[in-house]
Amino acid sequence: MSDSASATVEVQADPPADATARSQPTPARSTGSKPKRQPRYHVVLWNDDDHTYEYVIAMLRRLFGIEPEKGFRIAEEVDQSGRAVVLTTTREHAELKRDQIHAFGADRLLARSKGSMSASIEPEA
Repeated sequence: MSDSASATVEVQADPPADATARSQPTPARSTGSKPKRQPRYHVVLWNDDDHTYEYVIAMLRRLFGIEPEKGFRIAEEVDQSGRAVVLTTTREHAELKRDQIHAFGADRLLARSKGSMSASIEPEA
């Protein structure tokens, strides 16, 4: 290059480290409070004379993963007191489990059984 021709070269400097940090969004600060827990609901199984203990035990095993011994205790409770809480969970999950009970079908061991057991959900007290 000759002296008569001048070239302009722009040099772009990196921004200071603190400028980069300032341009980043700041994470939300914790206010020290715990996240609010979703309300809990019971899945309630209701007694009837159209389902056997075997049916209840098999249904609880398949839908809830409950072992046969515990399933028998729940079947006994339903039979003796008319109802039993099978699960306590969030509302959406409780609704799903209630609907699965309603869709489980009739007890094949009893000719009079025309459909699934009754179940409902209720808020945890």
